[in-house]
Amino acid sequence: MKRRKFITLIGSTVATWPLPLRAQQAATPLIGVLRVNPQHVAEYFAEPFRRYMRALGWEEGRNIRFLFAWAAGRNERLPALAQELVASGVDLIIAFGDPGVIAAQQASAKIPVVGMTDDMVGSGAVASMAWPGGNTTGVSILSTELDVKRLELLHVFVPQARRIGVLIDPTVTRDRSQLEQAGRVLDVEVAMFDVYGRDEMPQALNGMVSARVEAVNVLASPILTSARGLIIERLRAARLPAIYQFPEAADEGGFLAYGPRILLCYRHVVGLVDKILRGARPAALPVEQPDKFELVLNLNTAAELGLTFSPQLLLRVDQVIE
Repeated sequence: MKRRKFITLIGSTVATWPLPLRAQQAATPLIGVLRVNPQHVAEYFAEPFRRYMRALGWEEGRNIRFLFAWAAGRNERLPALAQELVASGVDLIIAFGDPGVIAAQQASAKIPVVGMTDDMVGSGAVASMAWPGGNTTGVSILSTELDVKRLELLHVFVPQARRIGVLIDPTVTRDRSQLEQAGRVLDVEVAMFDVYGRDEMPQALNGMVSARVEAVNVLASPILTSARGLIIERLRAARLPAIYQFPEAADEGGFLAYGPRILLCYRHVVGLVDKILRGARPAALPVEQPDKFELVLNLNTAAELGLTFSPQLLLRVDQVIE
């Protein structure tokens, strides 16, 4: 399949670059960005990425170029797209999620990779947080470590829910048994619904309704994040309260969210890209983690669902959307 169907090259002006990553002394660095979402759907990274890079002195078309590759919501397309980026001569690859980072690493063992995953060490992408080794560093967003915490919070805010659905991307490294054990402790039934790609989302959401779940824990993954608009809409229509990974989901109409803001995670990614462009080696750049987590409640959505909360419970929330 032709590269043009999946890759859009933005910015082609060549300018002199004083610290090249490639041998050519007059080449403008080319950054490849590997995205699993469709190009024109849920593209949350491109705009803040350009903005944050510009703030650090990297102006597209003047001293930097970007090459985006979109996988249309299908993880199986990522390896071929990563190879396309390498063949295009990129100097660095930014990738998201375990499948994206693995695809970038398999495409090249030399080109620096900056990844953003739930657990960079647990997935095997890096050797350790302090000393990643190899050609990869990145950001661990701690989502898998917060899976149980989100289940507990959902139980606190919707204690009447006795059967909780878990929307899960099996390609993300995580321990399902922890969620099952947490369900037993909370005395709730946990039902898992797998989603490997965006095309499977409607079936999984319909399956939750058919299974009569009473609340939903939407776990972290690039696939699920890219489809969060669809998920929010369908779960609200089904009158199912749900908790999400990023606070932005509550901003957009999700019932509840707990975790780091995705824009802050993107800033960590851009900071690592900047360091590598200025000469740092990925192997020696510690994996970064977000250090601020927010619990956000959308009261408008809660009202639609017929849910009310005591003032004491609302004091636990960092932000209430009214």
